[in-house]
Amino acid sequence: MSTKGTVEVLAAQENVTLRSASMQQIYAELLSRVGEDPTRDGLLRTPERMEKAMAFLTKGYHQTVEEVLHEALFDVDYDEMVIVKDIEFYSLCEHHLLPFFGRAHVAYVPNGKVLGLSKLPRIVDVFARRLQVQERLTQQIAEAVQEAVNPQGVGVVLEAEHLCMMMRGVEKQRSSTVTSSMLGVFKTQLQTRNEFLSLVRPQRG
Repeated sequence: MSTKGTVEVLAAQENVTLRSASMQQIYAELLSRVGEDPTRDGLLRTPERMEKAMAFLTKGYHQTVEEVLHEALFDVDYDEMVIVKDIEFYSLCEHHLLPFFGRAHVAYVPNGKVLGLSKLPRIVDVFARRLQVQERLTQQIAEAVQEAVNPQGVGVVLEAEHLCMMMRGVEKQRSSTVTSSMLGVFKTQLQTRNEFLSLVRPQRG
């Protein structure tokens, strides 16, 4: 068998082994590969804890917007801006599996229907509890609100700190990243967009 063929066979065997291994076995192997002893007292239950933690941090893969809304959509004669600001969120950067976290500001202009106020933070969590990049997360939240409520427009701003920039790489502790997604009147009407941005901007004393 050629060297290339041997490598392919070994790779296939390793893939089968990984697929058959439990999550906890994989985490134990990871601990070994970074130079630790997964059998020592302090680490005995770490693979179990890691499995539970990762399941919680990525539970958004098993949720849908429809499930978390529970049909909490109400008819209302109101066409002024609705904003829920300073929604705390936590997510995992898909490039390094390190956390990024911050605040989301979500607004929409109703078109005959409104959502229960608690549902906007729930929509944020559905997408934040996945492996993410901040830009995509911002867009997914905006599109989900647009699809759920069919409003005149949606505005979303995310402000976040990324541990992949703070703990490694450039190691900049005071940097933050701001992203936005504007749909409908928030994109086409400067006055609406400016009103939203002024309302979510930190007030200076």
